[in-house]
Amino acid sequence: MGFSLTFQIILITTLIYIASLIISSIYGEEFLISNFALSPLNIINGEKLWTLITSIFLHGSFFHLFANMFSLFFIGIFLERLIGKRRFFLVYITAGVIGSIFFVLSGLIFKTNLPGVGSSGAIFGLLGVLAVLVPFSRIYLILGPLIVMIMQVTLVGIISESYIPIFNNIMNILIFIMIFAMFSFNTNFRKIAIPVELPMWLLPIIAIIPLTILSFFIALPIGNSAHLGGLVVGLVYGFYLRNKYPKKTKYISRVFSNVRN
Repeated sequence: MGFSLTFQIILITTLIYIASLIISSIYGEEFLISNFALSPLNIINGEKLWTLITSIFLHGSFFHLFANMFSLFFIGIFLERLIGKRRFFLVYITAGVIGSIFFVLSGLIFKTNLPGVGSSGAIFGLLGVLAVLVPFSRIYLILGPLIVMIMQVTLVGIISESYIPIFNNIMNILIFIMIFAMFSFNTNFRKIAIPVELPMWLLPIIAIIPLTILSFFIALPIGNSAHLGGLVVGLVYGFYLRNKYPKKTKYISRVFSNVRN
């Protein structure tokens, strides 16, 4: 039995992250960002169009990589079994590219040229398909890390610059503890992560809207526009599958309506 496509993508993305560290150490971080990260201005000028794809597999930090690959593992394994490798790959890449385009358009509208990296747009595409195919399947949103990330971005502005690295490390460690707490057999320890059980259809709404609203008041290091673009692709493809295979998709929805992930 071969590895799942989900695992292969996680492995490739991790290897690319390691390669990016090596490239940065040799040529400098600016070289890496300039040639492989997504710059709205470059795309608008018709330059370095390959970054629409390379940025999907590039991550800015180990925590960024871990958070995305952690999400991809659970969402991807589930969806890949439902729709197969070929459709899974199609959704992942298309959602990632459209997410990149949304990011560029957002930069054009708000006149920003901040570089973008990460596979979260592609992952939101997978989530969009699941939200349509198995809308009432139960899934846990680990709310704790999200709260900590918002606190991290909010408080970093009032902390002395010399203490920011220490503060960020403490926040990242707290997030890791919350994530791994979900695997504990101790129910009280799991509560540290603040798990909230939701139907699948509600998860992308909860994951996007609050952060989008918050971004109007605080500069968040999160590409919500890419998330939205990827989600749109997933929703469209999910409804396409429902219309093309009504009996199969209804059966899948019914089977997983009471399943907890």
